[in-house]
Amino acid sequence: MRKLQTQGVHHITIVGADRETSIGFWEGVLGMPFVFEQPNLDNESESHLYFDPGDGRLITIFTNDERERDPERTPTDPGCVHHLAFAVSKASFDQAVERLDERGIEHSGVKDRGFMDSIYFEDPLGLLIELASYRFEPPAGHTHAEVLLEAHRIRTERGDYNIAQIHLADAIETLVW
Repeated sequence: MRKLQTQGVHHITIVGADRETSIGFWEGVLGMPFVFEQPNLDNESESHLYFDPGDGRLITIFTNDERERDPERTPTDPGCVHHLAFAVSKASFDQAVERLDERGIEHSGVKDRGFMDSIYFEDPLGLLIELASYRFEPPAGHTHAEVLLEAHRIRTERGDYNIAQIHLADAIETLVW
C-alpha cells in the first residue's frame, strides 16, 4: 500500500481563549510575529490568528473574546497533545530562565536532554511549552535529524542509555567522512 508522504509541519492550530491573551503570549512572550487575522471559516463566532514561529511555517489560534482563559493544565490523555517544542538559538536559550523569571512565568529550569537542553513552562491556557536548543550544529549538507539518526545508531551499537556528546561528535565525524 502506498504512503501519503509528508514534507514537514504545515501549521498547528490551538483553541485559544480571547484575542488579547493569544497575542500577548505568542507574540509578546515567545516573540512570534503576528502575521494576520481572519475569521475562522468553519465557525463564524471565532477569529483565526496566524503567527510565525521563526521558520516561515505557522502556529494558528482560534479565539473568541467571549471565552475566558482557564490556566488548568491541558489533558494528557492518550491522543492529546503533551507539549509543543520550539527551537531557540543557544544565545536565546541562555537568556530564557532570566526572561521567564522577569515575567513571573514558572518554569522547569534547564533540563539536560543529552543532545539538547530544554526548559518547560505553560501558556496562559495550560498548554505545556518547551524551548529546545540543540547542543550541536549539523555539518554542511546534513540535517539535525540525520545527525541524530547516526548518533542513535552509534549509541545503540555501544549499548549506551541515551544520546550523549560523544555520540554526536562521532556521528558528525561519520557524516563528514
